[in-house]
Amino acid sequence: MRRLGRGFLLTCACLTCIFCFAATGMATTWDMPTPYPDKTFHTQNISQFAKDVEAATHGALKIKLHTAGSLFKHPEIKNAVRGGQVPLGEFFLSLLTNEHAAFGADSQPFLATNYADAEKLWAAQKPVITKLLDKQGLMPLFTVPWPPQGLYTKKAINTVDDLKGIKFRAYNATLEKFANLVGAAPTQVEVPDIPQAFATGRVEAMITSPSTGANSKAWDFITTYTDIQAWLPKNIVVVNKRAFRKLDQQTQKAVLKAAAAAELRGWEMSKKETATKTAILRDNGVKIVTPSAELMAGLKKVGAEMLKDWEKAAGSEGATLLKNYRN
Repeated sequence: MRRLGRGFLLTCACLTCIFCFAATGMATTWDMPTPYPDKTFHTQNISQFAKDVEAATHGALKIKLHTAGSLFKHPEIKNAVRGGQVPLGEFFLSLLTNEHAAFGADSQPFLATNYADAEKLWAAQKPVITKLLDKQGLMPLFTVPWPPQGLYTKKAINTVDDLKGIKFRAYNATLEKFANLVGAAPTQVEVPDIPQAFATGRVEAMITSPSTGANSKAWDFITTYTDIQAWLPKNIVVVNKRAFRKLDQQTQKAVLKAAAAAELRGWEMSKKETATKTAILRDNGVKIVTPSAELMAGLKKVGAEMLKDWEKAAGSEGATLLKNYRN
């Protein structure tokens, strides 16, 4: 009887702990805006993150996703999290370049051109980004890169001079500057408008990921994909620090553990996405080209020039970031 009593009490205690842990958070649901559709690998990764958090907290914390800009438009997400309208959200990290150049380190042409270098760059960038976000009451949870950015054209490009005069799609200030430096004519075109822009002659070339190329059915309007691996820009998921501090320690640990897993998983998903979407381009008749040494030399020269300007804009934070990356 005594043994049975102790076992019964232990069982009851365990059940009570689990019940209390769940009950205290049953009413806690975090709305999370993301800018990309459900089928995007970034969104799929975040969906698994949300499931992991709910499972780890036994339902104490649920994350409700609002995808494809349905709750807040992409440029609004960061400030929505900062202002406490939502506890966490995802956005393209270099969107914040206008706040500080350090946010755009991963979008500097030919600074980090493969996954290994992109990981090293993030290791150098993370402390700087964390401090900058901390001043705004935000904390990074995890980042995931897009596949390396390649060159889409209607003809073979063997040297930088081949880009002169070409109408070039630009979606941010970095690409606009790049286009100007290579002698191309930059034109602002958003992703949904890419096919029409090529069809009407507004643009004749672009730099973007295999994901965007395949999703836009680039084979309908270009012939060649030159795998220049210009940069690997990242998406970042951030949390409002006040909202995070309101969670009990167990729940905080669960969120951070799920975030760490999401970052590892997301980087592997990105690598797989690169291979899968490049294969789709090839299977649909796009010529996949390894860039010539002459082309890469010219492109890297342009990248080095742009990096000098970036260093000036990024100040001491940029200097520290680059020093740590290069070491």
